[in-house]
Amino acid sequence: MKSPAVTTVAASDVPVWKDYLALTKPEISFLVAISALAGFLLAPGPIDWSALVWGLVGITLASAGGCALNHYLERDLDRSMKRTASRPIPSGRIAPSTAARFGALLVAAGVGILCPLTNPLTGAMAAGTVALYLFVYTPLKRVSVANTFVGTIPGALPALGGYTAATGTFGVAGWAVFAVLVFWQLPHFYALAWMYRADYARGGHRMLSVTAPDGRSLAVQVVFFSVLMIAASLVPVLTGHAGLLLAVGASALGLWFMVPAVRFARSRTNTDARALLKATVYYIPALVVLIVVDRLLAG
Repeated sequence: MKSPAVTTVAASDVPVWKDYLALTKPEISFLVAISALAGFLLAPGPIDWSALVWGLVGITLASAGGCALNHYLERDLDRSMKRTASRPIPSGRIAPSTAARFGALLVAAGVGILCPLTNPLTGAMAAGTVALYLFVYTPLKRVSVANTFVGTIPGALPALGGYTAATGTFGVAGWAVFAVLVFWQLPHFYALAWMYRADYARGGHRMLSVTAPDGRSLAVQVVFFSVLMIAASLVPVLTGHAGLLLAVGASALGLWFMVPAVRFARSRTNTDARALLKATVYYIPALVVLIVVDRLLAG
């Protein structure tokens, strides 16, 4: 029997293409694409534009497919939460089997593009990222608060994949942008988990905001990982992979980010959690713009 929240969006109210787009979690796919771009541009040497284009296409397709398969695996959880009950599968607008086939096709297309048109290492990383996301992180949500930490790895691997698409190897600049994405995800998800802690509890998620409802540990970690994020963003400058523009810009961006992070840590209100969430949404695109401009100016 469907919950009342599920029936609030009729099948005819949403165009089919929008439902398929929603399955790919476009906000996550966008983040994946721009983080892979950052990783690619931090690689040394001239830009291989063909590898850049195919790398971004393949990594984004694989990620989008993983998101669609995540919708499939979590359809029952989504049905129990107000925030997610109107998604395409729990609302009944797309059949679970259709979503699963769609996701598998996107993953296969992404990996199929990456292996011959960039390099096998990047293709293997994309496949591994999807597997880690679906078969480790997703089931861990119901088991342990460690799921948030584990989830940062598949969330950050596309940035490293951008670097390997450019070089065919791992490198310090690639690991640096990977670290930025790892540390960034913690204040991002903690802010989200704090705002929707009642909903996560209803859905059976083992989140820090649910298991430690006073929020003290969560607040300390928000500040701690925000500082690490800012430090990691400066590593490419220290290693010579980026120049003065990134040094100045990333420092200023980091100081701006710390304001809502500290404010939330002190107040632990939903209003300040929302402000922190907005800051995390703007931070990565702004940092990527700095990396792109710095790289183009450097030639």
